[in-house]
Amino acid sequence: MVFTSALPPNKLILGIDPGTQVMGYGLIEVTGSKVQVIQYGVIHLKSYSNHAIKLKKIFDRMIQLIDEYLPDELAIESPFFGVNVQSMLKLGRAQGVAIAAALSRDIPYVEYAPKKVKQSVTGNGNASKEQVASMLAQILKIQPDPKLFDATDALGVALCHHYQKGNNAKQGGKSWKGFLTDNPDRLIIK
Repeated sequence: MVFTSALPPNKLILGIDPGTQVMGYGLIEVTGSKVQVIQYGVIHLKSYSNHAIKLKKIFDRMIQLIDEYLPDELAIESPFFGVNVQSMLKLGRAQGVAIAAALSRDIPYVEYAPKKVKQSVTGNGNASKEQVASMLAQILKIQPDPKLFDATDALGVALCHHYQKGNNAKQGGKSWKGFLTDNPDRLIIK
């Protein structure tokens, strides 16, 4: 006789709100339709004046989080288009370093636009950080803290990924085998 577990498989999703001053992270565990917060926090980078050191700190902390919690997937907020090109470039580098850390451990990633995250969590793509934190406090049963708005934004990214289940997102980090399995009509044999 073979016994199989009736419990649905769980998935750990690491959400990231990239930044070069403060970077938020949040880890949720999804079991069936149940979502539980495992860990969330911020990486303070303001004290480092050298941008390269900030990027190294981001990479090192990402590796620590990944090695400690072994997430199945990374969900990361994509950079928003702003007026200051230099700020956007620095933000893009921070995002790239976080993605590189995930890829170094073979963790697939998905990017979500800030408006998509806010829409998924609050129903309003123009919601403020306070509104996102308030809604997450209700959904995930956490205490909102203004000092951790970047962390709650990261939890929002992870929750958005759970809600989307990969739909309408820019996906990265998939293998060719996974791509061909998902898109058999795209294979051309000559």
